[in-house]
Amino acid sequence: MSETLVDRYDALLIDLDGTVYRGKEVVPGAAEEIAKARAKGLGIRYVTNNASRSPQAVADHLVELGFDTSIDEVSTSAQAGAAMLAERLPKRSTVLVLGTKALEAEVLKRGLIPTDTADGAVAVLQGLSMDLGWRQLAEAAVAIRNGALWVACNVDVTLPTERGLLPGNGSFVAALKAATDAEPLVAGKPATPLLQQAAKDLQANRPLVIGDRLDTDILGAVNAGMDSLLVLTGVSTAAEAQALPDEQKPTYVGADLSVLHRLP
Repeated sequence: MSETLVDRYDALLIDLDGTVYRGKEVVPGAAEEIAKARAKGLGIRYVTNNASRSPQAVADHLVELGFDTSIDEVSTSAQAGAAMLAERLPKRSTVLVLGTKALEAEVLKRGLIPTDTADGAVAVLQGLSMDLGWRQLAEAAVAIRNGALWVACNVDVTLPTERGLLPGNGSFVAALKAATDAEPLVAGKPATPLLQQAAKDLQANRPLVIGDRLDTDILGAVNAGMDSLLVLTGVSTAAEAQALPDEQKPTYVGADLSVLHRLP
């Protein structure tokens, strides 16, 4: 039999929005192509910068869309961000959380104490919440200026929605940067912690990162020293990939996930 792309790897680290679904619609054939890769023995991990939903909610959404998956195959930037804090702080340290209840839950799982005030906070963990406002950003600014460790789950400036591009977590991170003259550590793509943790969880030696965005998925793979596949079902185009410096280009470009079962 001829070699296929999946024969070269032992795990797939797969982006979600724009790669396996677009909003509430499945990318045609995505579930079937991933199922075939799993049947060949590859580890599967859905790796998302979205820090506002719990891993269980992400898994439930995928199942609703027809994917055969579970919470064990989901890695979020909320998990990666909480893990970064747990590596750097003593147990039961107080963390000011900017984000949803799902982000607070990840902080609690790591033995840390979430709070919504700067008083006593030794760290700030920032993720996107649709209810985030000035008062929460002000508390975070006070904590950061007082020396709190600052971790951003991701720095995506925009959020794709049915209404178009809306402010993403990176827009609020930029506001705090301006207010504090500080720079956060970053958990999500294109930083490396999220991808590295996903590969470690799978005990993968040859992971392939798959996504639709050059500035997060592919650059994250480059930064982590991993091979990558850009699929043309979302944001970035083949022309944009070709225009990049060689060291930033994806390893492969394919129209969709069907390229996994042949060579591009």
